[in-house]
Amino acid sequence: MTRGTIRVWYLVHKWTSLICTLFLLMLCVTGLPLIFHDEIDALSGEPDSMAVAGPPSSSDAPGLKSLDALLGTVLANAPGQVPVFMAFDNDTPLMTITTAPQPDSSGADMTIHVLDRATGEVTGRESEEGVMHFLLQLHTDMFMGLPGMLFLGAMGFLFFIALLSGTVLYAPFMRKLDFGTLRVSRSRRLRQIDYHNLLGIVALAWMGVVGLTGVINAAATPLRQMWQMGELAEMTRAYAGQPPLPPSRYGSIDKAMAAVRAARPGNNPQFIAFPGGGFSSKHHYAVFLQGTTKLTEHVLTPALVDGESGVLTDIRQMPWYMVALSYSQPLHFGDYGALPLKILWAILDLFTLYVLWTGLLLWLGKRRAGADAHVREVESGGLVAAAE
Repeated sequence: MTRGTIRVWYLVHKWTSLICTLFLLMLCVTGLPLIFHDEIDALSGEPDSMAVAGPPSSSDAPGLKSLDALLGTVLANAPGQVPVFMAFDNDTPLMTITTAPQPDSSGADMTIHVLDRATGEVTGRESEEGVMHFLLQLHTDMFMGLPGMLFLGAMGFLFFIALLSGTVLYAPFMRKLDFGTLRVSRSRRLRQIDYHNLLGIVALAWMGVVGLTGVINAAATPLRQMWQMGELAEMTRAYAGQPPLPPSRYGSIDKAMAAVRAARPGNNPQFIAFPGGGFSSKHHYAVFLQGTTKLTEHVLTPALVDGESGVLTDIRQMPWYMVALSYSQPLHFGDYGALPLKILWAILDLFTLYVLWTGLLLWLGKRRAGADAHVREVESGGLVAAAE
């Protein structure tokens, strides 16, 4: 690699890193507790399906209360509210019903009711407050909504470019050194460079995956809007021009669920979106089915059922970009596996924090040096800069 090429890659690495580092530090710090959000919720006493034994809420096992009866119970205790979502737990009898003043209300106006389908009782309400909710909002959009999500997605893309350029620079830097060399007896800067490079290359694949999945997750709203304008509009073409179905004419949820189960036996519903919301049309119950394995349970298949008659309208696979989004969300937080995978995710998150922090310190230590000095540092494996 020529000196001019090294210079270009150094400048790319420098500026992409500097622009995104502070935001990436925030994302790593807030992401660390979010990896263990289920365990933290359980310890803090939040309603959690892990603590409840029994049949799954979405099964047809005898003894479970009907969905229509449960919905009636919730609406009786929430006057002036309409149903927005109904979500299931396929391991326990717990389920949730979300209500709001209008079908298209914002998340801040929604109320989540937790029910035990075995007894029919409302066991509590999930709060959209607290430390974990604060961290999630900060991590997702910095409390700025879609602009914040897209901005953090751009920072994730710059992070990926910084990783790529850092990997390119790693080759000439390590040309005369053994892999994993740590020159602990040399200068402080040289030690920082060695630890920065070693932990960076060890966690490279993980950082790349988490960075790219973060970019995809940041585009969730535009991707869902694309699905609504494309696939969802095509599935509901016969209803175009009709007025929205009012909540007073909503039909039986149990009938709609029976129609979907007859069409796709063996698949479990993850949640139902009621008419008028962002996940359905203005006329349909959208029943989102999940796969039966740990990997495929995150890929959802929407089935649209006429919200008044209970007749199945259409069922089809999600387009590729929605499948990518479905996979990226759990992969970003290590939700594919149990606690050991989450612990590995946390360790790699700490590695990334150190890489970002040492990168910032290295820049602060030599910020007045020209690009040529840094090129010589790369070519010499850090020795020239250490001697200057």
